[in-house]
Amino acid sequence: MAKRPRVSRLLRDILLVNLMPVTLIVAALFYLDQYQQGLLTAEVGALREQARIYAGALAQSAVQNNQSNQPALNQDLAQPLLYQLIEPTPNAQALIYGPDGQIIANSRVHPGPGGAIITEPLPAAQTTSALSQLVGFVYDHLSGSLAGAADDSGLTSGAAGSGAGEDPNTLGWQPDAREVLQMTSPAPGQEAAPFIRRGADGHLLITVAEPVNSSQQNVGTVLLTSEADEVDRAVFAVRISILGLFALALALTVLVSIYLAGTIANPILRLAGAAALMREGRARGQTLPEKIIDRNDEIGALARALDGSAKALWARMDAIERFAADVAHEIKNPLSSIRSAIETLSRVEDPTRASRLLAIVTQDVARLDRLITDISDSSRLDSELSRTRMEVIDLAPILGTLNEMHDATRKPTGPIMTLDAPEMGLMVNGVESRLVQVLRNLLGNAISFSPETGHIWLRGKETGGIIELAVEDEGPGIPDGKLNDIFDRFYSERPTSEQFGSHSGLGLSISRQIIEAHQGRINAENRRDAGGNIIGARFVIRLPKAPF
Repeated sequence: MAKRPRVSRLLRDILLVNLMPVTLIVAALFYLDQYQQGLLTAEVGALREQARIYAGALAQSAVQNNQSNQPALNQDLAQPLLYQLIEPTPNAQALIYGPDGQIIANSRVHPGPGGAIITEPLPAAQTTSALSQLVGFVYDHLSGSLAGAADDSGLTSGAAGSGAGEDPNTLGWQPDAREVLQMTSPAPGQEAAPFIRRGADGHLLITVAEPVNSSQQNVGTVLLTSEADEVDRAVFAVRISILGLFALALALTVLVSIYLAGTIANPILRLAGAAALMREGRARGQTLPEKIIDRNDEIGALARALDGSAKALWARMDAIERFAADVAHEIKNPLSSIRSAIETLSRVEDPTRASRLLAIVTQDVARLDRLITDISDSSRLDSELSRTRMEVIDLAPILGTLNEMHDATRKPTGPIMTLDAPEMGLMVNGVESRLVQVLRNLLGNAISFSPETGHIWLRGKETGGIIELAVEDEGPGIPDGKLNDIFDRFYSERPTSEQFGSHSGLGLSISRQIIEAHQGRINAENRRDAGGNIIGARFVIRLPKAPF
């Protein structure tokens, strides 16, 4: 089963932090709608119950038979009774309408001493008019929730200034007679819908109507209107809380944005700038800040990868420059020899000397051919190995094949090869042709330096998860100060018996290049006897064992 990719820690943190303020605000908005609807419903219910009490009291105490012997409200009895009923509720006003829509009594108008008519003013509101208007504006225009809450709860919303207009003897706007009759004539099985609106001063007003019934006849209607400032204040307090949450969320968002800009955006911009300098070739000596490289997150990993890539790129460019300089130097030598021989050849008349000069030119051309071939092989080696798919191969049969090939082609006076390796089990990941090239190169060097009828040992074994191969000879060995130099490009220290220029000096350099591309190591050392004398050379290759 494929492993699921790990969610980016930075992405998870950013999403969680940025979603928290939004979630709080959205949750508060939902809570405000429900809270407001509940307050309005409770206020309407309390006011309706109060109106029913008034209607019941009027039906018991203020109803008399008229001239037609029909029950009717007596205005002289209803007016003082209504005044007494409304007295405990200073912010409310009650009106009594007759069946014909005429006002019978007004709780704010009552007879005084000496028969004078007294009109009581409304008490001062507990909140300033400006504040009420501000609350109403935000409530109605920004959230639009007053009408929505009324509609959702089955209430009827009105508007200040509609209907019959304002009256100084009434509490804000009141429904007209026709609307009163409609309010007291609901559909069967339903209560009369109340009127909810705002007055000109911005106060929230609620009006309910209840019929006054006597002997199963409707003798009038009680219209009770009350200010619902408590609803405004409660909603306003919640709204202030929401604004506080919004301010907190805004501050948190700003702080988080600054934090993310300092910890994510700015380092990424610096990395982009470093990459641009690398592209332009102007960042050779520039390194990324340690505080970015040392970060223990994805940006730190990116910075370390970019820094490593830059160092590897500059190292590769330095190696290419050195290689180009070495190639120019090595090619210049045979070219100088060829030019000198050709210039001398034009002035030589002796056929023997001319023949010798032509032989020199031929040798130098062959040397150039070998040199160019090895240089081409070395230059394309890295790209070839990067494109070639490595496979699991067993080196044990390869060692046996190389031993058999040497025995089949050995001259009578040539060195004798001894194989010391298992028949199977030396498993590595690699490119078989290139590993064979390394072994053939090491064996060729061993044959070149070995004395006649000397011995060469080809060994292979596994040691602690490492496959170790060794080629040993009985030659003169390697100078102690040159054990590492022999792997440099164009380094050549050949036996005196070999013809000059027969080797390019790239064999061991290419061998090290191949082994390092296989994540291995190659090194040279001298074989010594009990007295410490050099008795030969040993080249050791160590490669990681391939997992089964």
